[in-house]
Amino acid sequence: MRAILIAVVMMFAIWIIYILSKDSPNSNLLVLKEKIEKEEPMVVDHSKFEILKKDFASGSDVTEACMTCHTERHKEVMNSSHWNWTREEYIEGRGIVKIGKKNVINNFCIGINGNEKLCNTCHAGYGWADSTFDFNEPNNVDCLACHDNSGKYKKGKNMAGQPDPSVDLSYVARHVGIPKMENCGTCHFVSGGGNNVKHGDLEAALYSTTKDVDVHMGIDGADMECVECHTAENHKIKGKLYSVSSMNKDRMECEACHTSTPHSQEIINEHTVKVACQTCHIPVYAKVNATKMQWDWSKAFTKSKDPNYHESDSLGNHTHLSKKGEFVWERNVEPEYRWFNGTADHYLLGDKIKEVPVQINTLNGSYADQDSKIIPVKIHRTNQIYDTEYKQLIQPKLFDTEAGKGALWVDGQFGQIEKVWDNAAKVGMENIGLPYSGEYGFIETEMYWPINHMVSPKENSLQCQDCHTRKDSRLEGLTDFYMPGRDYNKAVEFFGIFMLIGTLLATILHGIIRIYMTVKNKGEGE
Repeated sequence: MRAILIAVVMMFAIWIIYILSKDSPNSNLLVLKEKIEKEEPMVVDHSKFEILKKDFASGSDVTEACMTCHTERHKEVMNSSHWNWTREEYIEGRGIVKIGKKNVINNFCIGINGNEKLCNTCHAGYGWADSTFDFNEPNNVDCLACHDNSGKYKKGKNMAGQPDPSVDLSYVARHVGIPKMENCGTCHFVSGGGNNVKHGDLEAALYSTTKDVDVHMGIDGADMECVECHTAENHKIKGKLYSVSSMNKDRMECEACHTSTPHSQEIINEHTVKVACQTCHIPVYAKVNATKMQWDWSKAFTKSKDPNYHESDSLGNHTHLSKKGEFVWERNVEPEYRWFNGTADHYLLGDKIKEVPVQINTLNGSYADQDSKIIPVKIHRTNQIYDTEYKQLIQPKLFDTEAGKGALWVDGQFGQIEKVWDNAAKVGMENIGLPYSGEYGFIETEMYWPINHMVSPKENSLQCQDCHTRKDSRLEGLTDFYMPGRDYNKAVEFFGIFMLIGTLLATILHGIIRIYMTVKNKGEGE
C-alpha cells in the first residue's frame, strides 16, 4: 500500500510540473514591456494667449478667461462627481440614491457638513464654505486644480477651496496642460489629514519612486502618470473609490491593459476567474510611509491641558493628538482579503445602527457569486461618536475659523470633554438636519479601502504557498470555499486519494490487458 501511495504522489508531482510548464496559447501575444514607450501629447503653449497675459485677481477670473476658448468644458466639469461630490447609484435594498462626500460618513474625519471651509480645500471649485454655495455658477469651477503644470498652484488653508493668496494666478494660468500626478496627489495622496493617512497605497512617495514600490509609477519602471490609466471622457474620469460609490460601472481594471490571461502558465491564468490581479501582485502596501490603521476618538482631550499636546512613534507618526485622540500606524502592511463583485453598500446619514462593528461601507460578494473576486483591502478601524438613544452615528462639528461655534478641534478643553463633545454633536447634527437625543457614546466602526496601487515586480508577487498552506494562509479569513492545501476535509481527501489510486490501478490494469492481448494475438498468429 505504501509503494502504491508513493507511486501516486510521484505521478501527481509529474502532472503538476507538466501543467505549470505548459504555456498559455496567448503567451506570445501578452509579453508586457517593463518600460512603456509613450508619445508625449501635444500641449498648446498657453503663455502665447493674450487673454492670459493680464493680471488675475481671483481664481474665478481665471476660469472666466479659460471659458473664452473652452466654451463647453465647464459644463462637463459641473456634471462630474469631482464637482458635485455625489453621483446617482443603485444600491440593493435602497433603490436609486444620490451618494457621495455630501452624505456618506467615513471613519476618518467623519463628514464634510459643517466643516466645509477645511474639507473643501480639495473640491474642484471656489468658495464652497456652506450650504449657500452655487453649484450652477460656471465661474466657481477651478480649472487650475487639475490643469496647473507650473507646480506653483495651491489652495488656501481653511479657505473653502479658494487659491492661496501667495499664488501668482497669472503665471499659473499661462502654464497649464494635461493633469500630472502632482495635480491628482495634492488631494488623493493627503486626504484624511496627512500623507498616506487614508488609502495606504497612495502617497507622496509616488511622485518620484522606484518599481520596487510601484512598477507602474516607478521612474525605473513604466514611469506612468495617473491619467494614463484613469482616462477621462468629458471630464468624467474612469475609476471609482468604493468609500463613496456603489455600482459596478466605470471601474478601472488591470485587465484593461493586461487582459484576463497575462501569464505564460495556464494554471495561473485560471486563478484570474476568482482572484483579482492585485491580490497576488500587491503583497504589501504602505511601503514607504506608514498609514493610519486605527483611530480612537474617545481619547481626545484626555491627557493634557495643552490642546497641542501630542505623542509620536519611532517614525514620527502621531500616536496621540490632544484634539483628535489616539492612532495606530503601520508600514509594509499585509492586506486583508474580501470577496468583491464591484458593488457596495454604505452607512448614510441617519441610518440606524444594525451591527457592531458598524460597517461604514460594505463590499458585496461571496464565493458563490459568479461576479466576485478576492481583492486586497485596508480596513480602518475606529471608535467614534454615536447617538446611544437614536442608534445612529453622529457627524460632529469639528472645525471652524472662529471659537465658540461648537467645533471640537477649536473649542475642545481638557477636563470639559463631555460638554465639548455634546456641543459638537448638537451643532453638527443641526447642520445636517437630523435629531440629536443629547446622549452619546462611542462605538466600533470598520471602513474598507480596496488596495490597487503599489504593485510589486512580478518576482515579489505572492507564491502558491502563501495561500495554499494550513498555517498562516493569506486567505485564512475567507471560509466560504474549500482551498486545496489550506483546508482539510476527510471526505474530500479520501475521495481524492481514491480517485488517484483508482486512476493508477485502471491505468496499470489497462496496460496489463494490452500486454496480455498483444501476447495472445501474437501466439495465435504463429
